[in-house]
Amino acid sequence: MTAVLVPGVAAASTHVVAATSLDEVINNLRNVIVGLLVGLATLFATIGGVRYMLAGGDPGEVEAAKKTLRYAAIGYSVAVLAPLLVKMLQGIVGAPS
Repeated sequence: MTAVLVPGVAAASTHVVAATSLDEVINNLRNVIVGLLVGLATLFATIGGVRYMLAGGDPGEVEAAKKTLRYAAIGYSVAVLAPLLVKMLQGIVGAPS
């Protein structure tokens, strides 16, 4: 229904661009994964921050909030290191860089 009501949506859904090389596919996949990781890490950081603010001094809840914030930091770290991990994967698989 949205495709009918919003001009350009129907036209946009018909343009499919095919990747021309394995390198392009890997780069596109890396970009999608990095975007998902950053979004998920941001969600974890937000949840951790809210849990920390609402802990009210409860040591168990404060520790759970800190764990959530730690997981968000790990997610951001993996997202930053994703290009390096993709280069290592390309070296293992043998795809041209």
